[in-house]
Amino acid sequence: MSDKFTSDNSVMLLIDHQVGTMQLIKNIPLEVVKRNTLALAKTAKILNIPVLLTSSQEQNVQGALMPELQDILPEAFAKRIKRAGLVNAWEDINFKQAVEETQRKNIIMAGVTTDVCLVYPAISARHEGYNVQAVMDASGSPFDISEEMSRRRMEREGVVLTATNTLIAELAQDWSRPEGSQLLQVLFEDVLPKIG
Repeated sequence: MSDKFTSDNSVMLLIDHQVGTMQLIKNIPLEVVKRNTLALAKTAKILNIPVLLTSSQEQNVQGALMPELQDILPEAFAKRIKRAGLVNAWEDINFKQAVEETQRKNIIMAGVTTDVCLVYPAISARHEGYNVQAVMDASGSPFDISEEMSRRRMEREGVVLTATNTLIAELAQDWSRPEGSQLLQVLFEDVLPKIG
C-alpha cells in the first residue's frame, strides 16, 4: 500500500452484517464479531470517515442488518445498498458507484463472512487499484478451512489483513488528538480485554 490510511483518505465498507448470516460464523466467537463491527462503526463516526453499508436479500434467511448499526450510523443505514442477490458486493453497480463517489482510494472492509462476503469484493477492489485493509475480527467463517483459504487468497492479491484494535490505532495516529479520548473509550469498552 502506498498511502497511509487516515480519516481523510479512507472509506469504510461494512458488508452484510445481517442477523441471519451472522449465525454462520463459527471460527471466532459471534459476540466478538458483533462488538468489533460496532466498534468500527463508532470509530468511523468519531473520525467522520464515510461508511457504506450493504445487505443481501434482507427479506430472506439472511435477515436485517444489525439494528445497532442504525443507532450508530442512521444516515448510512438509511442509504444502505440492498443487493438483490449478487454475491460479490463490488459487482453491484450501486455499491461500486457509492465507493467511487467518495473519491477515496483506501478502503477499510469487513464482511460478515470472510469466505463469501469479504473475500470477493476485497480482491475486486485491489484489482481496480484500491488499497484494501480487511478487518478479520469483524468477519468470520463457518469453517476454519474456508477462513484460511480466503485469507490466503486475499493476501496473495495484496489485501492487508488487520484487526480492529490495530486499525483504530492506525487511524488515531495520536491519542492526544481531539478525538483520541473517544477512540480510546471505544477500544477499552468494546474491543480490548477488560483490565483488572
